Amino acid sequence: MELLDKIMAKAKANPQRIVLPEGTEIRTLKAADIILKEKAAKLILIGNEAEINKLAAENNLTYISEATIVDPETSPKMKEYTNLLFEIRKSKGLTFEDATKLTKDPLYLGCLMIKNGDADGELAGARNTTGNVLRPAFQIVKTVPGISVVSGALLMFTPTTQYGENGLLIFADCAVNPNPTASELAEIAISTANTARVIAGFEPRVAMLSFSSKGSAKHELVDKVLEATRIAKEMAPDLMIDGELQADAALVPSIGQSKAPGSKIAGHANVLVFPDLQSGNIGYKMVERFSGAQAVGPILQGMAAPINDLSRGCSVDDVVRMITITANQAMK
Repeated sequence: MELLDKIMAKAKANPQRIVLPEGTEIRTLKAADIILKEKAAKLILIGNEAEINKLAAENNLTYISEATIVDPETSPKMKEYTNLLFEIRKSKGLTFEDATKLTKDPLYLGCLMIKNGDADGELAGARNTTGNVLRPAFQIVKTVPGISVVSGALLMFTPTTQYGENGLLIFADCAVNPNPTASELAEIAISTANTARVIAGFEPRVAMLSFSSKGSAKHELVDKVLEATRIAKEMAPDLMIDGELQADAALVPSIGQSKAPGSKIAGHANVLVFPDLQSGNIGYKMVERFSGAQAVGPILQGMAAPINDLSRGCSVDDVVRMITITANQAMK
């Protein structure tokens, strides 16, 4: 797809330092070899150097030698990272002894490298759960000022070119928040709009989705979307956003005109913000299966530095794409 080619080209033009905490995970290593061959990022692999080199030799990964390998057992900067973690978390009751142990955890070490200015972004999750990936990120890197919630956006490449940007839409939140409040939903909308600009390269037209369009139904769930839309407009007055809108009113011009006359978003949305995780996750999987769409992501958004989470069922190609997306996020 043309956008993915552009994301790769942008990564190659301005290589970022991306840390991969799962340095001994074979799909991660294979993807790293491709990225290093393409010179699309400066990679840092966390793990035992001998094990990484052995796996690389066994799998004919000839470019792994160009990566920086950081072994938590031998790195000369471990004391520096331990001190940093202790300073960040001592007010929460973390002892220096516990900080020493946690710093050896690759997921904590990757975040500490970012906090210390030694890396620009992180990608993990091929062998770790989302909770394990995000916990140190929240504790060390934290969220963007003004944003309290992390969310997950998906690039949806659909064959229905009449919708979105020639068939490309961004769905959120499809990965993180089960039931966001109105204020959290507003933050998700703003974060997703930023992802549209930084990663997809288009100006967002955000539809706040509901089972109601402009008062066609009355319910507290509709009220939440209305309140989220109001808050988002206050937070980002220049953002093109409207709600509440049903999916057809958001996407189809004739239906948008009928259900939401006068709306500049209805019928022309390219960013869809779902009211909760159930609808977002179900919605993207149905679009993916019924239309033959390709979902790329989730792209985590709202962190103060790019930290992305893979599915444990990811492919090598998934890891390659997410490294380049993480690198693009780091450039902003």
